[in-house]
Amino acid sequence: MDALAGLLDGPRARGAFLLRMIMEPPWSVRVEDGAPICLMCVTEGEAWIVPGTGDPVLLRPGDIAIARGPEPYTVADAPDAPPSARIGPDGACSTLSGEPLAETMRLGVRTWGNAPDGGTTVLVGTYRMDGEVGRRLLDALPGLLHLPADVWNCPLMPFLDEEIARDEPGQTVVLDRVLDLLLIAGVRAWFSRPGAEAPAWYRAMGDPVVGRALRLLQNDPAHPWTVASLAVRAGVSRAALARRFTALVGEPPMAYLTGWRLARAADLLRETDATVEAVARQVGYSGAFALSAAFKRVRGVSPQEHRATA
Repeated sequence: MDALAGLLDGPRARGAFLLRMIMEPPWSVRVEDGAPICLMCVTEGEAWIVPGTGDPVLLRPGDIAIARGPEPYTVADAPDAPPSARIGPDGACSTLSGEPLAETMRLGVRTWGNAPDGGTTVLVGTYRMDGEVGRRLLDALPGLLHLPADVWNCPLMPFLDEEIARDEPGQTVVLDRVLDLLLIAGVRAWFSRPGAEAPAWYRAMGDPVVGRALRLLQNDPAHPWTVASLAVRAGVSRAALARRFTALVGEPPMAYLTGWRLARAADLLRETDATVEAVARQVGYSGAFALSAAFKRVRGVSPQEHRATA
């Protein structure tokens, strides 16, 4: 598994919130849905994204922005436009005083706005739950990522524009997978930029020693690894591996392995009906009790509680 594959082995939208927003100035929408991540693509006109902290970003046709939650932000026709609508959890839309707007601004299937022939069209795709996007991916991204059209060229945007308003059997699954692919394409383009600031563990993949150790841990987390056995496979001493790994990745090898095992366990608990015992053995724990103790210690909830939130 290469570094990027390890980072992206996680996005799994499930009934994601997808919407085509058509607006005519003046307009401004405050997004307070608490979602872990949201993708926005402009197909016509222009739109500003104003984060809670940092500079506003202008989106033009072909641009994509990825906003990392749960911090709120504003999408508007101008960076200083006062919000007139609010998007809450699960895409619920209302005025700032709480009056619902879902019906009055509905323009068709997955289409919403203040004018059917408005000059600005924005495609919006939102992951609703943290478990749908790996924590390692979220931690690797800035609060607001912007890729102009001249930096990336993705054929998925026209496809999403065509599919988002269709109402056919299985359409929700189709849109979920397109959203996953769009997120992966966007993140890949982001880390491929000249001077991109990738996370430490991502850069460490290029190191001949630490990169090999990382791939061993990622590819086979169920193996009973120790620093000594990992060092043998990496071709260095135990002390040299521990020192080099910690310096490049930011944490010791076994701490990294624990985080990776629990991340894989979290995905398996959400995505399969395997027992906690079976999941534990798949990711390298001796049984359900050992996994539960580690899960509770690191994530603050039991595996059963984590699964229940899905």
